[in-house]
Amino acid sequence: MKYTVSIEIALPLERVAQLLADPAHMPKWLRGLVVHEPLSGVHGHVGTESRVVMQMGQQKFEGTETITRREPEDLSEIPAGSVVHFEREIVGDGMWSAARERLTEAGPETTLWVSENEYRFSGVMMRLVGFLMPGAFRKQSLQHMEDFKAFAELGQDVRGS
Repeated sequence: MKYTVSIEIALPLERVAQLLADPAHMPKWLRGLVVHEPLSGVHGHVGTESRVVMQMGQQKFEGTETITRREPEDLSEIPAGSVVHFEREIVGDGMWSAARERLTEAGPETTLWVSENEYRFSGVMMRLVGFLMPGAFRKQSLQHMEDFKAFAELGQDVRGS
C-alpha cells in the first residue's frame, strides 16, 4: 500500500526542519507516542535504530525504526531553495513501512511538507487490516501532520487533548 499526504506550515523551512528533527518535541505532536528511544546511534541521524511504541486506542504497536536518510545533516543553516529530506523504515510484527518526508519552501514564511508512505504486510491478520482499512493509515498520517502544524504554529500539545 502506498499513499502521499501533504500540508503547508506557516513557518520558514529551517524552523520546521529543526522542530521536526528535535526528539524533545515528539511527544508534543506525535499522538499516541509511548516510547521513542535510540538503541544505537544518535536520534534522527542516518543509521540510528530506535525502539518505537505507539498506542492507538486499544491497539499497541512496537517496532524498530531505522533512519535511512537525512539531508542536509546540519539543520542550523539551510540554504534558500534547498529540499530537506527525512526518511525512515519501521519494522514490527507483520509490518514493514517506509516514510519519505520532503520539506520545501512554499513561500517566504511557509513550508510544504510532503510525506510519501509505503506499507507491506505479512501474516494473515495484518494483510487483512491493510486490505480492509487502507484509509485509516492515510488518515493517521495526516492527523500526525496536522498535530505537528498545530504544535509548530500555535504551540498546541496533543498530550492535553
